[in-house]
Parts: sequence; structure tokens; C-alpha cells
Amino acid sequence: MLDTESYKDRTHAGRQLARVLRHLAGQADPIVLGLPRGGVPVAFEVAQALGAELDVLLVRKLGMPGNEEYAMGAIGSGGVRVLQAGVPGLMGVTQEQVEHVAARELAELERRDRLYRGGRPPPRLAGRCVILVDDGIATGASMLAAVRVVRKQHVARLVVATPVGAPDTIGLLEREADEVVCPLTPLRFHAVGQFYRRFGQTDDEEVQDLLAQAWAAPAAQHGNQDNRKERT
Repeated sequence: MLDTESYKDRTHAGRQLARVLRHLAGQADPIVLGLPRGGVPVAFEVAQALGAELDVLLVRKLGMPGNEEYAMGAIGSGGVRVLQAGVPGLMGVTQEQVEHVAARELAELERRDRLYRGGRPPPRLAGRCVILVDDGIATGASMLAAVRVVRKQHVARLVVATPVGAPDTIGLLEREADEVVCPLTPLRFHAVGQFYRRFGQTDDEEVQDLLAQAWAAPAAQHGNQDNRKERT
């Protein structure tokens, strides 16, 4: 159980989330994939606690024209696209507008891939326990796209983990993932940020720094995992 109904920041949220993910430390070759940018600080703490490999999974929200904060869908690598029911058509959105937004977000997805990975090959996912982490889930479009990207990789187990989520959305994801871990599912959910005391933007530099830390010491992380197994 959590000892809080809100989080200080993403680091605190990640540590709290890791407490309810301890049962996954014994899974075969687990890997934690953070959704940039805000999901990466949370995922970093989870990976550290589980002694698991950390990487990123790039997806991009498709913002509604004229109201970018509202997701009309999301795209992911490998041509995955998820659209909300009624799109195109919802609030007058046309297919042409959907394609325009998708092209723009695809360009940003490719930019981030070059920036974060720097030519580093994507991780092997087949046969592994994959834990997808974001800092919170509202409409779920981005996470649903991420789930469908990962499903293509023939993983052994797919877990969605987030500190807070809208109840209806969490219910939807439970039908898509093998397991969903979400400590807070408040009925009065309006936005992810309302459950954080500090919820500033995560920038590219922070994502790069956390990935560099994780990638610099993979042997140490797996050593910590082996030690945990011996103490169990």
C-alpha cells in the first residue's frame, strides 16, 4: 500500500511504484521501458529497485487540433497508430488533419530516437518480461500504442505500470496487457499533474542523463538483482 495520496515528484513516484512491483524482480530477464519524457524518471527508479535493464519506448501523442492537450490518438514505432473512437470526425477533425498531426509527431519521434539512443541498437524484447512505465495515464492513447508496439516483439509478459491513472483507462489497459499496476486510481481524476506536488516538464537533457547512468553500469544492476534473489 502507498503511504501517500499524492507524490512529491517523479522520483518519489518511481520509488513508491517500485514497492508494488517487487514481485517482478524474479521474472526472467526483466526490462523497464520508460515513455519519454516524463515516464523516464519514474522508470529509472523502478529499474534501479528491480535491478533491471532500463530503456525507452518512443510513442507520441496526437493532439487534437486547437486543443493539443487532448489526445485524439498516438503513434509508435513500427507504424503503430491508435486513434480515439470517432476520429476522424470527432469535434470536426478531418482525415487530412489527422495525417498532418501524425507526420509532425513522427518527425519528433525520429528526432528523439536519434537524440536519446545515439545509434545504440534497440533492446531485445522477445521472451522477456517487459514493464512499460509512464508518470501517469489519462486517456491512455500513448500507453495503448506502446503496448501494441511491444506486443509485436513476442514478449513473455507485458506489464503496464504507472503511479496514477484514470479508472476507466486503467480498466481498458487491463484488457490489453498481461498485468496493470497502478497504485492510485482516483474517481475524481482530471489530469495527471494534480497528483504531483512538483510536476514540471522533463527535458531532453534529463532523459539523456538518466539513460546514460543506467547504460553505464548494466553489470552492476544485474549484480544487484542476483543479490536480491540470494536474499529472497
